[in-house]
Order: sequence, then C-alpha cells, then structure tokens
Amino acid sequence: MISADVFKETQSGLLALIAAAIFTGAALYVNVAEQPARLLLEDRALLTEWKPSYKRGAAMQAPLALIGFVLGLIAWWQASHPGFLIGAIAMLAPWPWTLAGIKPVNDALLATEPNQAGPKTRALVLKWGTLHGVRTALGALATVAFLWACMPR
Repeated sequence: MISADVFKETQSGLLALIAAAIFTGAALYVNVAEQPARLLLEDRALLTEWKPSYKRGAAMQAPLALIGFVLGLIAWWQASHPGFLIGAIAMLAPWPWTLAGIKPVNDALLATEPNQAGPKTRALVLKWGTLHGVRTALGALATVAFLWACMPR
C-alpha cells in the first residue's frame, strides 16, 4: 500500500505523466495517421489541410508541453527523483526545437497560398513531418521518464 506522504509526493508527477502521455499520443497520431493521409492529397489540398491542422495542433500541444514541464518540476522538487527532471526538460524541449528547427518550415508553408502549392510545398510538408517526429520522440522520452519516476520505490 502507498502511504499518504508518497502519494502526495507523486501526485504532481502522475499529472505530469498524464500530460506527457496525451502530448505523445497526439504527436504520434500526427506522424502515423494524419501526415501519411495528408500526403495522399494533391498539393493544393495537402496545404489546405495542413494549415488549420497545424494551428489546432499547436494550440493543443504547446499548453500540454508547458503543463507537463511545470508539473514535472514540481514533482522533482517534491520527490527529488531524476526522472521527473528528465521528463520536465523533455517536455519543454519541443519549444526551442519548434522555434529553431520547425518554425522556418512552418512560416514557409503558412505564407504559401493554396493556389501556389506545388512540388516545393509537398517537399516542405514532408520535411515538416520528419521534424515533427523529433517532437514525438521528446514526448515519448518525457512519458517514459515520468513513468520511471512514478514507479513505487
């Protein structure tokens, strides 16, 4: 049986784990389902689908990453388990990765009008999918780290 003190220490860690798992699940869905499906579309439709999908995904994943980071830091402060710190850092890492690695591709795609879409647009969406895979991997790392930290000692 888990004592009340141990449960209190891991409560924020369990919430961080939930945030990381939701983040990872959403990111993985994009990589294994949505991205391959959109690549079956012709270039104009591909871009038309990508734009609102990207905006909605960013609006969901950015807060999840921030919540997971904050909860992971709180859990680390409470329990001093390195898994919470590793998970917190992995949850925050998609932000600088997005700004440094993905933003130029996002900006180019967002600036392209659907009637101007062509092979270059498709190449950018393909590149975006690969870059997004890093976000998925960081979410998975955070999930595993939080899970490790939440395991009974």
